[in-house]
Amino acid sequence: MTVMDYDILISGAGPAGLCLARALSGSGLSIALIEPQPEPALQDPAFDGREIALTQHSAQLLRRLGVWERFDPADLSPLRDARVLNGASPFAMVIGHQLSRHAELGWLVSNHLIRRAAYAAVAEARSTHGDITLITGDSVNGVHTDRDLAQVRLASGRELRARLLVAADSRFSATRRAMGIAADLHDFGRSMLVCVMTHDAPHDHAAWEWFDHGQTLALLPMNPDPASGEHRSSVVLTLPSQEIDPMLTQPAADFNRAMAERFHQRLGAMQLLSTRHVYPLVAVYPRQLVATRFACVGDAAVGMHPVTAHGFNFGLLGLDNLAGLVRAAHASGRDIANPADLARYEQTHRRATRPLYLATQFITRLYTDETPPARLLRSAALRLGERFTPFKRAVAASLTGAH
Repeated sequence: MTVMDYDILISGAGPAGLCLARALSGSGLSIALIEPQPEPALQDPAFDGREIALTQHSAQLLRRLGVWERFDPADLSPLRDARVLNGASPFAMVIGHQLSRHAELGWLVSNHLIRRAAYAAVAEARSTHGDITLITGDSVNGVHTDRDLAQVRLASGRELRARLLVAADSRFSATRRAMGIAADLHDFGRSMLVCVMTHDAPHDHAAWEWFDHGQTLALLPMNPDPASGEHRSSVVLTLPSQEIDPMLTQPAADFNRAMAERFHQRLGAMQLLSTRHVYPLVAVYPRQLVATRFACVGDAAVGMHPVTAHGFNFGLLGLDNLAGLVRAAHASGRDIANPADLARYEQTHRRATRPLYLATQFITRLYTDETPPARLLRSAALRLGERFTPFKRAVAASLTGAH
């Protein structure tokens, strides 16, 4: 069987893998994307319930990659403020866009629309530069790297070689695992139910993160429902996994009433507008992000808790950094997988992600602990945070992606 040679192999054609391929296209390097799904599923991905909060910095990167321009403006929901609530108290810590230099903290875009736009940007780059090969309906089955090459065996039996292999195949990356890289995995024992709902009360384009007793709720403000003009949001409910599963098949009328009650009627009547989807709540941090002729990007590099709203933003930050190092190395005639550049990528990405990853573990433990001391502490922490403007300004800077 013929062995195909490329400069770069990317395992996974999700948003991070596609954006990395687009970032590298036109640099004189040959790139292959390996994806288990068939190409039509990349071209027109199905709705998966997830809304992605994009920072100002991420929006700039997506503009540069030719992805942002492919969004319908009606699908870009401005995120002006963020509210953090605790228990039944009406008090909220508010992070307002006024604390930043922008009219909004960022935007909310459906995950499937990001995937569709990223695929379209890659398709255009393939047509223009002819340097991206898309291998669909196949997956990485075996990996070997040495000082000269990365060798990959696919499930189909095909063999590929490259100077650099990149894992972009989810937080549970099989490619990272095939490289023998261990990861610290934190299973919260909970699952998230996500769906789109309309509601009577306006959201004023403010996101909610509500650490209620026995449950965590999130409200991600969307533009009004185009069919009815009603207020519309992406709703996220986090519960122990065994409590979530029955809600997936609950009759819509019962589900609507249950969700309105879970939101303490603060949104008025609520109506299900989409399919319901459930995802396990698991955070992952690999012990290393690089190895010989290998690097991780996207969720394969760090699988954040969604409470941070920073998963894809960190993914974009990392792949932009890696692509810049690879392009610079190639332009100067250096090895595109030289150990010094890969180490620099790992160090920079760890510095950007590790503090928030660890802080999130602490925050989620505190805000899901139902003991009286924990309840008292988190209430006091919210009130202190609301009064301490420098803290809120720092959070606003984080949400906009300011550096």
